[in-house]
Amino acid sequence: MIKTLVKKILPKSVWNLRHLFYAAYGAFKYKFPSKKLFIIGVTGTSGKSSTIYILHQLLENAGFTVGSLSTIEFHIGQDAKLNDKKMTMLGRTAIQRYLRRMVDEGIDIAIVETTSEGRVQHRHRFIEYDVMMLTNLYPEHIESHGSFKAYKQAKVDIFDYAASLKRKNRSALTTRVQKVLQSPKVQKQAIICKDVDHHGPFASDAFDSVKYFGHKPSEFQFTKVGQSAEGLHFSINDTKVQAPLFAAYNAHNITAAVAAAASLGCSEESLKEALTTLKPIPGRIEFITAAEQYGFKAIVDYAFEPVAIAALYEVVRLLKPNKIIHVFGSTGGGRDVARRFSVGEFVGLNADYCIVTDEDPYDDDPMEIMNDVAKALRDVGKKEGVDMIIEPDRSRAIALAVKRAAPGDVVLVTGKGSEQAMFVKGELLPWDDRVELRKALSSKA
Repeated sequence: MIKTLVKKILPKSVWNLRHLFYAAYGAFKYKFPSKKLFIIGVTGTSGKSSTIYILHQLLENAGFTVGSLSTIEFHIGQDAKLNDKKMTMLGRTAIQRYLRRMVDEGIDIAIVETTSEGRVQHRHRFIEYDVMMLTNLYPEHIESHGSFKAYKQAKVDIFDYAASLKRKNRSALTTRVQKVLQSPKVQKQAIICKDVDHHGPFASDAFDSVKYFGHKPSEFQFTKVGQSAEGLHFSINDTKVQAPLFAAYNAHNITAAVAAAASLGCSEESLKEALTTLKPIPGRIEFITAAEQYGFKAIVDYAFEPVAIAALYEVVRLLKPNKIIHVFGSTGGGRDVARRFSVGEFVGLNADYCIVTDEDPYDDDPMEIMNDVAKALRDVGKKEGVDMIIEPDRSRAIALAVKRAAPGDVVLVTGKGSEQAMFVKGELLPWDDRVELRKALSSKA
C-alpha cells in the first residue's frame, strides 16, 4: 500500500533511481563481473529474444561457452532455465548475480537482452557491453514512454552508454575470446538494422566499428526469403542459408545473429552448419505435436502486437487450414491501450473463430481489456456466439478452442509464448500456455 502511494506521488524519474542504486550495489557485491566477460547487448522493438536464442547456438557451435539472459530463458553453459519472472531485465541485483555465476563457470561470452524500459530504470548500468545490437525499431510501448520519440531515445541512450564505456583489456577475458580479438583493447562495436528509418543516432562516433544488416544493402544483407514446410531458405549476401525455423521475420533474426557471430570471428562454414540444425525457439511458433493425432495443428506463439501476429499468419497460411481458431487477449499494466483495438481488428479479419481471454492484466480491469478487444472484433463483423466469444478463464478458453477444432484446422494461442507466469493484481501466478494446451488436448473427446 505504502509502496503504491509513494509510486503515485513521486515522478517516475525519481522513483526509478532506486533501480540505479540496486544496479550499483549488485555490481559492487558481485565484484563487477562484466569486466571479465565479452558482453553482447541486444535491444529493439521485437526479435530480441529470438535473435539471442539463435546467436547463443551459433557461438556455441563455434566453440565458445555462452551465457544469455532474455525474455525466454536464463542460460549459462549447459544449464538453461525458462524465464519465470515475467521480466526481461531482472531487478535488484539479479543481473549481476547471473553475470558473476558466468564468470565463475568460465563462460566466454554473455548475451544480455536490454530493453528501453530497462534503460529508463537504469538496469543496464554497470553492465560493460562490448557489442550493442539493434534488431529493429517501430512504434510500440508508446504509452509507457510517452511518445515514439522518447521510446527511440531510450534505445539510443543504451547505444551511447555502451559506446562511452572504457575499453576492456583483452587479457581480462577468457583465452578463447582473446584469440579472436585483434587488438590489446577490446573494440566497441555496434550492429544496427539498416532497415530502421533514421538509424543514424545509433551509430555514435564513439564506437570503434559500426556494421549494418537488414533487407537493404549492407554488410549483411538478406534477400530471396522463402519458406516451406521444412523451414526458411534465403541468402545472406551471396551465401545460401537454410534453417528449420518458420516465419520470414526469422530470416531477419538469423541475419542479425550471423552479423554478431561473424564479428567474433565465427567462420562461414561454422555458421552454415549451425543454422541447419537450429533448435526451435520456445514459445515462438511452437507446434504442439499432441494435436496431430486429431488431424489439426496447434501453435503457441509469443506474438502480442499486430506486426508479429501478421508474421505468424503468413506461416499459418502455408498450412492451408480449413479454419483458424485463435485464442488471444491484450496486456494491461499501462501497456498500449491502442494495441487492444489493432490486434482485435487484425485477428477479427483473419481468423474464423476468435476467443478473447485474459492475458496479463497487471493492475488493470481484465474485463475492460477484453471488452476493448471484443469491440474491435465486432467492428469488423464478428458476432458474439457465432464466430467470437469472450472467455475470461484462459485455461477454459484454450480448452474451448481445442474442443471446436476439427481435422484440417489450426488452433493459435498467442500473447505469452513460453512465459512461465501470468501477472494478476501484483501477483505472479504460475502459467504456461504450452502446458495448458497439452492438457486440453489430452482430454479432447
